[in-house]
Amino acid sequence: MVSENIDEIIKNQFDKTLESTDFSLLGDFYKGKVRDNYIKDDVRIIIATDRLSAFDRVITTIPFKGQMLNQISSFWFEKTKNLVKNHIISIPDPNVAVVHQCEMIPVEMIVRAYITGSAWRSYSKGEATSGITLPKGLHKNQKLKDIILTPSTKAESGHDIYISRDKILKDKMVDKDIYAQMEEASYKLFKFAQDYCYKNGLILVDTKYEFGIKNGELLVTDEIHTQDSSRFWISDSYRERFEKGDEPEILDKEIFRGWLMNTYPDIFPNIAPSQEIPPIASEIKIELAKRYMKSFQIITGYEFKPEVSDVKERIINNLKKANYL
Repeated sequence: MVSENIDEIIKNQFDKTLESTDFSLLGDFYKGKVRDNYIKDDVRIIIATDRLSAFDRVITTIPFKGQMLNQISSFWFEKTKNLVKNHIISIPDPNVAVVHQCEMIPVEMIVRAYITGSAWRSYSKGEATSGITLPKGLHKNQKLKDIILTPSTKAESGHDIYISRDKILKDKMVDKDIYAQMEEASYKLFKFAQDYCYKNGLILVDTKYEFGIKNGELLVTDEIHTQDSSRFWISDSYRERFEKGDEPEILDKEIFRGWLMNTYPDIFPNIAPSQEIPPIASEIKIELAKRYMKSFQIITGYEFKPEVSDVKERIINNLKKANYL
């Protein structure tokens, strides 16, 4: 596992995290919550920053997070490339992915194997999620009888809006045949990752997939099976904790959402788009960085070796070597 003085290493990286980039030579700039995108012709360069988002807002930065996320996603893209085609061209830097520029589909596919998070919050209010009404009598964090798909789309404010399959097809948001391919691909990817994670002591609870079209072909895009796009629980302790009514051991950023709601109950989860972000304690940032590192090792089987360094400078050097700058 990571070195014993990991807390000190993480602290020393606090002032060197990658919060933003400005590489105009790479192409037209588009800023996502976590990733900075540069588009030129039919190529997109995605730089995973250390920004951390929760409740549809960027809250803070976490040391080494962008590097770990990009490497986890690259790991999964490589593992699943023969299962579902993806947009990856090359990985010139730990934080950077060079990908095919696609026509993005405005629907995200959220796959769930357990009832938790926003689906549980809706269920506890008696509401459906994406038009799916689940059976009565379920308990929080319970495994569902069958995997379900709860697609969502983005509001103008940037918030996720759950939407039913019927409405997607009725409003012609996605071509019927393409949507069927998206469903098939989502189930394939999820079941593969679910089995892979379970062998390594993890439960893949839920995740989201994004898709695009390139030359008429469907490609999975963005990121897959990362700690930002997925929930992971420790499998060994899940059953006992569930039966006691305790929360599962978690490796994703749900602990951060919980910390925000407990520390600032008047602000979260309903923070407004323009509301000022409150102070974030060093302790929770260190804890979250360590959880990302732990899940990195469990998922990939490789030890993550953090090095205190200027991330932006390293990216510039590697992009120059790859002839992108």
